Amino acid sequence: MRPTFRAFSVLLLAAGLMFGACVAPAAAKSRIKDIVSFEGVRDNQLIGYGIVVGLNGTGDALRNAPFTQQSIQSALERLGINTRAASPNTKDVAAVMVTANLPAFAAPGSRFDVTVSAIGDAKSLQGGTLVMTPLMGIDGNGHAEAQGTVQTGAISASGASGSTVSKGVPTAGRIAGGATVEGEGTGFQLASMTVMRLTLHNPDFSTAQRVADVINARFPGCAQLQNPTIVAIRPPPGQDMVSFVGQVENLSVETDTPAKVIIDEIAGVVTMTDAVRISTVAIQQGNLTITVKESSQVSQPSAFSKGGTTAIVPQSDVSVDEEKGKQFVTLKNGASLGSLVAGLNALGVTPRDMISILQTIKSAGALQAEIEVQ
Repeated sequence: MRPTFRAFSVLLLAAGLMFGACVAPAAAKSRIKDIVSFEGVRDNQLIGYGIVVGLNGTGDALRNAPFTQQSIQSALERLGINTRAASPNTKDVAAVMVTANLPAFAAPGSRFDVTVSAIGDAKSLQGGTLVMTPLMGIDGNGHAEAQGTVQTGAISASGASGSTVSKGVPTAGRIAGGATVEGEGTGFQLASMTVMRLTLHNPDFSTAQRVADVINARFPGCAQLQNPTIVAIRPPPGQDMVSFVGQVENLSVETDTPAKVIIDEIAGVVTMTDAVRISTVAIQQGNLTITVKESSQVSQPSAFSKGGTTAIVPQSDVSVDEEKGKQFVTLKNGASLGSLVAGLNALGVTPRDMISILQTIKSAGALQAEIEVQ
C-alpha cells in the first residue's frame, strides 16, 4: 500500500509592501451582433409525430408498440385503404418524433433540416423514409411539412448468436432539407417595430453602457440602457427598424469581462479571465510520500527442539519521503493573469495542483476574483 499525501502551503506576506497595480492590455473589440441577441429574431422550435417506412426488419414490433399499428392504419385510411379488420405484423415501420428549428423570417417554400428519433422499440432507422409529417409550434399551428430519407450516420449489425456491434445511435437521424415552410411562419413583423431590446449574452454593466454609448455616438438619442442585460433602441426619424438594425449590428464595442476563475475538478481544467488579480502572496508547493511495505518472514524452531512450531511473522517497513521544498514564488500586489500563471508554472505544478493552490489563495483573501467550481 502506497498512499500519497500532497501538502500545499500559501503564506501571506507582510501587507506593508505595496506595488503598483499592473495595467491590463486593451481588450479586443467585438461587433454588437456577436455579443447580443435581437428581440424577436430567433429560431422557433417545431415538433411533430410521424412514421418511418421502408426499414429492413428493424422497425417497431407492433405487439409492443400499439401506437405504431394505429398510425399505420390511420395513414392507410387517409389513402382510401381500410385495414381495421386486419392485424398487420410488419417490422418495417417505426413511430418517430420529428423535431426542428424554424429559422427566423423563413419564407414559404424555404427548406430546413429536421431530426427524427424513434419512440418505440425499433432497432434502426437507417435507410427508412419519413412519411409526410406536419410540424407544429408552441402555438399549436402547423408551420411546416417534413418528409424524406433518414440518414443516421450509424452502423448496427447483429448475429444469430445474439452478438451485436453498433457505432453511433442508429435510432436517431437527420433529413437534410427535409422540411418545407408553409404559410407565413410565426407572423413576426420586424419592420413595424418602434422599439427593440438588445439582450447581452454575458450581462455586464460596463459592456451594456458601452453598447449604448457607441450607438448614441452614431445615432444620437437612439439607445437607452435599461439594465446590465438590456439596451433598448429605436430607429431615428424616417428610418425603419430593419435598416437601422443592419447598421447597429456592425458597430464595434470593447467588451468587459469580470474577474473569474472556472475550475473543472473532474477534468482538471482551470480557466481564468484576464481581469484576475492577485494580492501580494508567496506560494510554496511540496510533496510528502509515506510508503508502507508489508512482507512475511518464516520463523522455525531450532533443530531437535521440543515444543517449537513453524510460524509466519509479518514484517512492516515504513518510510517517509518528503520532497525538498522548492523556493517560494512571490507574486506582487496587483499581479496579472500572466504573472499568476508564470509563478505557478515555476513551481512545476500540475493542473490539479493548481486547483488546490488557487482555492487556498482565495481562502487567504489574496485572489481578487470569483471562483466557480463545476
